[in-house]
Amino acid sequence: MGAKKLVLIGAGSAEFTRGLVADVIRSPDLGPWVLGLVDIDPQALETARGLARRMVEVSGAEIEFQASTERREVLPGADVVVTTIGVGGRRAWEADVFIPRTYGVYQPVGDTVMPGGISRAMRMIPALVDIARDVRDLCPQAWFFNYSNPMTANCWAVREATGVPVVGLCHGTFSVERQLAAFIGAPAEQVTSTYAGLNHLTFIYDLRWLGRDAWPLVRARLAEEREQPVDHRALRERFPEVSAPPSAAPTAADNPFSWSLYEAYGAYPSANDRHVTEFFPERFPRGQYHGRTLGVDAFSFEGTIARGDQRYEDMQAQALGEQPLGRRILSRGTGEHEQLLDILRSIWLDDRRVYAVNVPNMGTVPDLPPEAILEVPAVATAGGLRPMQLADLSEPLKAIIARRLASTRLTVQAALTGDRALFVEALLVDGAVTDRDVACAMGEELLEAQRAYLPNFLP
Repeated sequence: MGAKKLVLIGAGSAEFTRGLVADVIRSPDLGPWVLGLVDIDPQALETARGLARRMVEVSGAEIEFQASTERREVLPGADVVVTTIGVGGRRAWEADVFIPRTYGVYQPVGDTVMPGGISRAMRMIPALVDIARDVRDLCPQAWFFNYSNPMTANCWAVREATGVPVVGLCHGTFSVERQLAAFIGAPAEQVTSTYAGLNHLTFIYDLRWLGRDAWPLVRARLAEEREQPVDHRALRERFPEVSAPPSAAPTAADNPFSWSLYEAYGAYPSANDRHVTEFFPERFPRGQYHGRTLGVDAFSFEGTIARGDQRYEDMQAQALGEQPLGRRILSRGTGEHEQLLDILRSIWLDDRRVYAVNVPNMGTVPDLPPEAILEVPAVATAGGLRPMQLADLSEPLKAIIARRLASTRLTVQAALTGDRALFVEALLVDGAVTDRDVACAMGEELLEAQRAYLPNFLP
């Protein structure tokens, strides 16, 4: 097997780059690698390249590097292209969240929906469309995976504008499936699930432990947590190997809103309250969440930004040799990167394993638009990613997803055309803002704050 070339665009994304390089080092079975690193920020690129080289030196892995601020220099010959870009970085992300706060809109994340996610899409979509065109021109045979948010809008826009078959990847559903396994005290490798939805609002509606319906055990754990009666004898007959979950297992109290959705619809949403609350802004006026405020003292946005800044500083210090690497940096870590090599292995070796992917619906979930991007399970084969048919998703869940798709559709069209009226409509249909005058004023302020990154609005 010849060397595989993987190009990472947005290599300054510290945590992803560090985790991906570690996974490549730990995948000698896939052969030698050429790793192309691209970032428009020369300092961020040099940091990523320096850290990656140090990791390879420690490991002795067979990896060749290419690095450039110009992606067209690196893309030719790529087998895989991965985008992790964040146009404007964390400073632009702060504006997405802090400006809506002045209008009474509070967001714990601000990268997917609500005004922050919609604003982010306005600058992300043009950049990703340009990248996709270069992929089409320079390495049309490459697998193209996108991790940048807002995932649903980004992938929808790229496919519509270029026809390039980008696939969106996120570890949220995979992570929540493991959390549910821990909740019932089951080994993660023995638990499987079926799910459908939108990135960051994907409903796990079938959960199994060694093929057995695990929802009765979930309901029993919920009852125990609430000090309600449980028929332990019936549970032991159905799950003879069951034992108490470990003390570190997640609890329902950690994500009360997500568990309320489970009790209402019989399906648990990924990726927990921090993301899921943003899809239901009408239920959290002025961000009020169980006596706290979303993004402030509940899932602190400032804390997220500070941790991101600190991770980049640590990566820079390690790249410069100011901090030791340590062998742990080469260990298998969790995070967005963690399934990418597994997916590629399943494709290249035709292992036919199932992964959560963001791809066009095309009838996978009946009654939802065929062109809409959904997060669904797909089999990774040598012939491509083949989504599973999901005709049993309930009508209420399809209605929730359809409502969100309406706003996403407007978001995509606004970003592609630079149409201010569509941008305002997307803000209104999203539901976090209900007054048109407020939507117009907030929209103009967001566009002005991101002026440098909006070629379609402000050439």
